[in-house]
Amino acid sequence: MSTNNVNNAPLASLDEWEDDLLKRYPDPETIATSKSTEEYRNYEDPRRDTVKEFYRLNHTYQTSDFVAGKRKDFLKFDRKEMTVWDAFAFLNELVDDSDPDTDLDQFQHLLQTSEAIRRDGHPDWMVLTGLMHDMGKVLCLFGEPQWAVVGDTFPVGCAYSDKIVYPEFFKNNPDHDNPEYNTKLGVYECGCGLRNVNMSWGHDEYIYQILKDYLPEEGLYMLRYHSFYAWHREGAYQYLTDDHDKKMLKWVQLFNPYDLYSKNPEPPDWNKLQPYYEKLVNKYLPKTLKF
Repeated sequence: MSTNNVNNAPLASLDEWEDDLLKRYPDPETIATSKSTEEYRNYEDPRRDTVKEFYRLNHTYQTSDFVAGKRKDFLKFDRKEMTVWDAFAFLNELVDDSDPDTDLDQFQHLLQTSEAIRRDGHPDWMVLTGLMHDMGKVLCLFGEPQWAVVGDTFPVGCAYSDKIVYPEFFKNNPDHDNPEYNTKLGVYECGCGLRNVNMSWGHDEYIYQILKDYLPEEGLYMLRYHSFYAWHREGAYQYLTDDHDKKMLKWVQLFNPYDLYSKNPEPPDWNKLQPYYEKLVNKYLPKTLKF
């Protein structure tokens, strides 16, 4: 199924919606209801002591060879076939050790994200993107360590940017001193486009691959790169991007405040929200997804 044929109605009105809404990105302070925006993504003094150790492991072991092996293994989608709701129940067994901002279960965070998007009047495919954006974390329930599933993502196969959180931990990565990988471009060409760049393995790429036939391109970029903070927040790796990436960047940046600042201790009321989200999932997605 081509993404160009996915629900023509929202796509047909996309240009008009873009002209109206991309002039004004959401005010993070209106989304961050439980604390100030400055208190989010605190990696200098994270309130959970798992965070720094998580990134030490992540930056040490996410090599080019590791990523290639995981793509070959997991993109066969032969682990499990589930409805979206069974997948959410499965996902709720996980607490994300990389996240300094929430202890809520994964489904509650996803509902907080999607509800913040819905309150601001964005189209329903973006609401669904918010609901599904962390679904790839089911990788942890297939036996994968969290450092291979969650956390900020970054390109492998080229030099690591100092804009990545805890860049000092890359000194332990075998690729750090490999002359094939440790130059600015590494194995890539300038302007090659992010679609031709291998990212550190994790839930972003996994859920993108699962849903790539069901959502508009803008939503797919949100899924695939929402954890690539070095790019969409810090401006790093511009030399790898092409014109299409530059066009899509604004959509990833539009999505980011909803993902980051909607986290608060109050869980959403699922009993009230369930009818809307069941209808939304049925509109865009098949009855079961292969993981």
